[in-house]
Amino acid sequence: MQPFERHRRLRKTTAMRNLVREHHVRIEDLIYPLFIVEGEGIKEEVPSMPGVYHFSLDRLDEELQEVVSLGIQALLVFGVPADKDDCGSQAYAEDGVVQKAIRRIKEKHPELLVIADTCLCQYTDHGHCGVIGEGYVQNDPSLALLAQTAVSQAKAGADVIAPSNMMDGFVAAIRQALDEAGYADVPIMSYAVKYASSYYGPFRDAAHSAPQFGDRRTYQMDPANAREGLREAAADVAQGADFLMVKPALAYMDMVQRLRERFDLPLVVYNVSAEYSMVKAAAANGWIDEQQIVWETMVGFKRAGADLIITYHAKDVARWLQGGK
Repeated sequence: MQPFERHRRLRKTTAMRNLVREHHVRIEDLIYPLFIVEGEGIKEEVPSMPGVYHFSLDRLDEELQEVVSLGIQALLVFGVPADKDDCGSQAYAEDGVVQKAIRRIKEKHPELLVIADTCLCQYTDHGHCGVIGEGYVQNDPSLALLAQTAVSQAKAGADVIAPSNMMDGFVAAIRQALDEAGYADVPIMSYAVKYASSYYGPFRDAAHSAPQFGDRRTYQMDPANAREGLREAAADVAQGADFLMVKPALAYMDMVQRLRERFDLPLVVYNVSAEYSMVKAAAANGWIDEQQIVWETMVGFKRAGADLIITYHAKDVARWLQGGK
């Protein structure tokens, strides 16, 4: 018989497999999204996202306490305002829902790292991520409002600004505004490679941000394009981004690997709403082992090259890492 390698020697026992495991998921890798709404006494489950809730500020403390008890260290904060207008003015209002939420989180748990989603879509009455002119999302006028939003979030206490709008030049505009306002030490987590994806469907239930006309394909990326994503990321790096993100994650792991090979910045993936909801639906029907599926997905993100994972599964993953169910 010809000699052959015995790869199975390193798979024989649990201890052996643990010893030679190449990629690991840690609690410190997880970023947990929160949806804050205006009003009082509100804790309402998002219909299409089991286990994900809208919280009013007065109900936020119980969620924060659970997050802290699980060892999760970073939050991504989204706001759902009561009032919307054509320029998304509540996005950059001093007393806006996100600004108030950031201040409350930092007051109650200053150790938590607060990442502020910086976009206009939740705040505009048309649901687009920028200013509309002649039926089209205008790039440069939108940059001014996004920069104003970023500064207001940093002033409220945000540790990281995470612009998700996909306007050309958004990193440069926000970096300049933050620096000029005295927030040179606040980093930018750029949604660098963000596709116009159907995987965002349930999120629009959560953020109340569905476009009222058209779609977002003139500014979010075509799912068929990969080289374009590298150009987008390179532009953001040149403009001063501190983190790069790929969104969605699961169907775009090739892009995660491409960015990992090309750039040295911390790389983030967003395990988006439909990726979450599909797992929850299948698990509710008894078709899959939820824990094993989620765990395999998280490891897949790390294997592709992600450093950090934004995921609605964060609390469950943290429990499993602590040995709970």
